[in-house]
Amino acid sequence: MTNENHFSIPLSKILEEFQFEKLYESTDVDKVLISTSDLNRPALQIVGFYDYFDPQRIQLMGKVELTYLEQFPSEKRYELLEKLFSKKIPALVITRGMQVGPEMQELAEKYDVTLVRTEESTSNIMSSLISYLNVQIAPRITRHGVLVEVYGEGILILGESGVGKSETAIELLKRGHRLVADDAVEIKRVSNRTLVGSSPAIIRHFVELRGIGIIDVKEIFGIGAVKDTESIDLIIHLEPWKENTQYDRLGMVDEYTNIMGINIPSLTIPVKLGRNLAVIIEVASMNNRQKRMGYNAAVELNNRLMREMQNNLE
Repeated sequence: MTNENHFSIPLSKILEEFQFEKLYESTDVDKVLISTSDLNRPALQIVGFYDYFDPQRIQLMGKVELTYLEQFPSEKRYELLEKLFSKKIPALVITRGMQVGPEMQELAEKYDVTLVRTEESTSNIMSSLISYLNVQIAPRITRHGVLVEVYGEGILILGESGVGKSETAIELLKRGHRLVADDAVEIKRVSNRTLVGSSPAIIRHFVELRGIGIIDVKEIFGIGAVKDTESIDLIIHLEPWKENTQYDRLGMVDEYTNIMGINIPSLTIPVKLGRNLAVIIEVASMNNRQKRMGYNAAVELNNRLMREMQNNLE
């Protein structure tokens, strides 16, 4: 269901997810694909304004639209609604459990348009639908790496094959943290600021350890040691220690890794015999959260030094 970075979801899956009351289901409901998270309340269309109307969007009608239609006789209501249904919209959702007139039911069947109903308010169902569609049809890529949740932070661990990503993840699991994905991490761009990672279903909750083979994390460490999805808050690049390389020792300059147009804070951690990578990643996770809350230890130390130098000059 992809065309480069364009994804879609069958209408039937949306109906199943939200458990809408089906007043009429189109004959091609499994073939109707939703490729936009934008929704529409067709108030202007009811009064005849169809400029800039996008017929690919799911339509929602609530108390305002239905109350307006009730003031007209049956023939006029039919006329006002027919143009909307003739656009072959993917679906019309009636909110607040409101009654549907015979004209709407007849037009849904005539133009083979799915008509469903929900007890939720229009605002609530719109919010839920948009959030759901943003995730389901989000642009995505797959990266070779490990995604873990450490102290509530989503940590994407990247590095060359054999550098110790999976072994580090296992150590983190033993320390009470959670695995999201090993080896292949599917990353979705769910908004202009957020990336969410998950594992392909076929390898979900499995980890490969050289010398041991494949292990099932959920069975060995328990259900509390795994998670299906997690936002990516920090990227850690593991690389073999290079003797002549100058590694950052203060952290004054923030580094970022760009994935699908979003800059994610990142660190490069050299791997050397005797270094406890799990502990280092725990500290990196807590430090990253602290920075988001407005405290930067490197900046604080620099400010203390500057104040001390200023006092000495005085």
